[in-house]
Amino acid sequence: MATPASPKQQFLDTYEREDAITMRLLRVYPTGKLDLRPHPKCKTARELAWVFVLERGVGTKAYNKEFATAAPSGSPPPPPQSWNDLLAALEKAHKEFGDLVRSASDQELSEPVKFFTAPKTMGDISRIQLLWLRLSDQIHHRGQFSVYARMADGKVPSIYGPSADEPWM
Repeated sequence: MATPASPKQQFLDTYEREDAITMRLLRVYPTGKLDLRPHPKCKTARELAWVFVLERGVGTKAYNKEFATAAPSGSPPPPPQSWNDLLAALEKAHKEFGDLVRSASDQELSEPVKFFTAPKTMGDISRIQLLWLRLSDQIHHRGQFSVYARMADGKVPSIYGPSADEPWM
């Protein structure tokens, strides 16, 4: 019987699998429709895609205990105009965040960090909980982005099952 993967390896396996799905979706988005904004309260497609990059930065800051004394403030940097530059920034951020996790010991992953535990409320969670929370947020935003892709007349690839553009049968 095989030894089960460690919590760190379980996270890393899922992190890589989910990122590959996200990148597939982003790579097929129609670049002529990056300014699509489905509703005045929504981000543009470019801004929503940039969230994937910003999430890695927020995750790294929280992981490194930068929110121990104060919640994040200020405006995030704007997305690049070039879609290829945005995708390259995401690939770089993904690798750097993954490397941070790969270099961590099990002890470090169990240590508490400050992060949002409720709206406008910072509290203690373990680093491994933070990692899963950030990944869940990526999956949430990917779901949003798949709706943008459909609205932009783009192809929606298979995510967890068949799509209208990638039927399995």
